[in-house]
Amino acid sequence: MNSRIWTILRKETIHIRRDPRSLVIVFLMPIMMILLYGYAITFDIKEIRLGILDQDRTPASHELVHDLTSSNYFIVSGYLQARDEIAEAFLKRRMLAVLVIPPGFSADMGTKAVTEVQVLVDGSNANTATVALNYIKSFFVARSLQMNAEILRSPVNLQPRVWYNPDLKSAHFIVPGLVAVIMMMICALLTSVTVARERESGTMEQILVSPVRSIEIIIGKTLPYVLLALVDAIVVVVFAQMVFGVPFRGDPLWLLGFSLIYVYACLCFGIFISARVATQQIAMMSAMLATMLPSILLSGFIFPILSMPKILQLLSYIVPARYYLVIIRGIMLKGIGPVHLWMPALFLAVFGTLLLMISIRRFKTNLEG
Repeated sequence: MNSRIWTILRKETIHIRRDPRSLVIVFLMPIMMILLYGYAITFDIKEIRLGILDQDRTPASHELVHDLTSSNYFIVSGYLQARDEIAEAFLKRRMLAVLVIPPGFSADMGTKAVTEVQVLVDGSNANTATVALNYIKSFFVARSLQMNAEILRSPVNLQPRVWYNPDLKSAHFIVPGLVAVIMMMICALLTSVTVARERESGTMEQILVSPVRSIEIIIGKTLPYVLLALVDAIVVVVFAQMVFGVPFRGDPLWLLGFSLIYVYACLCFGIFISARVATQQIAMMSAMLATMLPSILLSGFIFPILSMPKILQLLSYIVPARYYLVIIRGIMLKGIGPVHLWMPALFLAVFGTLLLMISIRRFKTNLEG
């Protein structure tokens, strides 16, 4: 290794070791974010507050309520006596949905081909209301099929099988995406302040009079964070697997190799920011703004990219987390190999190299100016 690169690398390593804030960012912040986001972000809605307006009050209506609330999806938050109480229950947020069982429900079950019940849902929270309504619809569809099967044999027997996430746990989808978001934020934050710190502390003048070249400065300042970021990635993945039970079906070495490419792209993005700003505060704010929001909103971490407007779909192509999400979810959940993942890895490598070249050119201009 070039002696000048080694000198800058050693200087940056000493600074990291003597700066406890960097070590807190590297190790404590990712674990806190995994715990916070892993438990907070979930699509599994349980214990939906359900009100009951039973106007029939027969064993059949009691059985219907019991079967509906026997799962973890619903809890009975109260029994209503009249329809006028529904609006007040929604306004006070005591109930999210109300099941109305009309008079004559039990009698209609034995005499009519179709028996009607009504469900009223508070739609102020559209996402929760949609999920609750889908749960209720699924319950009644299954119940209707079961009752019809006792009378007439069904000609089609559906046997569903779910691959890769049989229990449909949202944590298995969310947590690998969290790794991509956290690594993007941490790597960009770590390197975004490196060059800006030299300017702010007044040591840039020493660099200006030294024989070191811009490419040597950039490489020397980036290399120490590569090892830190890889260790951080391993800690985050292992911690997520131990706490949330996310399966790991692929080859860990392939994930490590692809993670190295992703870390390279993220660090180069941080260097790109650091080379263009004057202070550490602006560098950190720019890194947070340029990494957190795009990585969460435009990468497919939570929202499907195909459901976004066309302009946002186009913007998502320059978000590195979008490509790493394909890699980490493919390896951890599906166990796929490099044959199917070389294209997103190639983009990350090209993206990082372009940013590195721009940063070197920018820094060279500053040195010459």
